[in-house]
Amino acid sequence: MSTLAYDGGAMLGRQLRRVRNNPGLLILSQTMPISMLLFFGYVFGSALAMPGARYRSFLVPGLLVATAAGGIMTGMFQAAQDTHRGVMDRFRTLPMSRAAVPLGQALADLVTTAAGTVPFLAVGLAMGWRVEGSAPAAVGAVALLLLFRFACTWVGIFLGLLTRSEEAAGQLGGATFMLPLLSNAYIPTGNLPGWLRTLAEWNPISAVTTALRDLFGNAPVPEGAAWPVAHPVAGSLVWCAVLIALFAPLAVRRYAHG
Repeated sequence: MSTLAYDGGAMLGRQLRRVRNNPGLLILSQTMPISMLLFFGYVFGSALAMPGARYRSFLVPGLLVATAAGGIMTGMFQAAQDTHRGVMDRFRTLPMSRAAVPLGQALADLVTTAAGTVPFLAVGLAMGWRVEGSAPAAVGAVALLLLFRFACTWVGIFLGLLTRSEEAAGQLGGATFMLPLLSNAYIPTGNLPGWLRTLAEWNPISAVTTALRDLFGNAPVPEGAAWPVAHPVAGSLVWCAVLIALFAPLAVRRYAHG
C-alpha cells in the first residue's frame, strides 16, 4: 500500500504537470461547461415550460453531472494517447506498482475537475442559481459529484487502454455526448414515452442529477420514477460503487498486461 501511495503520488504529479504544460486544453475544458450553461440557460430557458431562473436552477445540477460524465472521454483520450505514443510501455519497465499509473491519472483528473467546478458554480450564481438546501447537504452534493467523476474516469481509462488509438478514442469519446441527452440532465423525463423514460431513469447520470437537485434544494425527487431516481443518493452511490468496482480492476489489469 505504501508503494502504491508513493508511486501513485508520483504519477499524480506527472499528470498535473501535463495539465500545466497544456494550458489551452485546460482552458477549453473549463470554459466549455460554462459556455453550455450560458447557451442552455438562456436559449432553452426561453422555450421550455419552466422559463428563466427556474430552468437555470434546474439546469445547473444537470450540467454539473453531464460535465462529470465527460470524465469518460477525458480518461479515454489521455490513456489512449499515452498508449499510442509508447509512454505506457516505458512505465511498465519501471519498478512501480501496476495500479499507480491509472490511479495517478484518475486522481489528477479529480483535482482539475474540483478546480473547474468553482468558476462554473460562480457563473451559475451570477445567472440566478442558488443553493436552497442546507450547507452540509450542498457539501455532500459536491462530494457525490466528484465521486461520480472519479468513477467515470476509470471507465474512460479502461476504454482508452483498450482502444490504444488516439483517433479511435476521439471518435468513441464523441459518442459519450449522447449519454446526458438520454437522461434528466437537461429536461424532466416525466413526459417521455414509457420505454424511453425507463431507459433515461436507469441512466446513472439521471440518478446523480436528481441527487444533486435534491441536495441543493433546487427540485424535489420526482414521484413514480425508477428506483435509482426515486432514491437518488442511494442510487448514485450504488452506481459509483459498481462502476469503480468493475472498471478500476479492469483498467489496472489491462495496463499491467499491455
